[in-house]
Amino acid sequence: MPRFPVVSGREVVRALERIGFTQIDQEGSHVKLRRLSEDRTLTVIVPLHPELARKTLSSILKQARLTVDNLTRYL
Repeated sequence: MPRFPVVSGREVVRALERIGFTQIDQEGSHVKLRRLSEDRTLTVIVPLHPELARKTLSSILKQARLTVDNLTRYL
């Protein structure tokens, strides 16, 4: 399994936008992004922390139905 990169919340938001997610809301330091998938709408909330914890990044990728490789390709 590939190692999780050390990234900030803003870097993850930019990568998700490149993949096709759209920022729909921001409440405080959390950004809500949404993307229409083939079978459902995917919604992901990303905290704008300077460095995301490994478990937080893992949860974001799971919600977005992405792999670590997919994310690193767009960073």
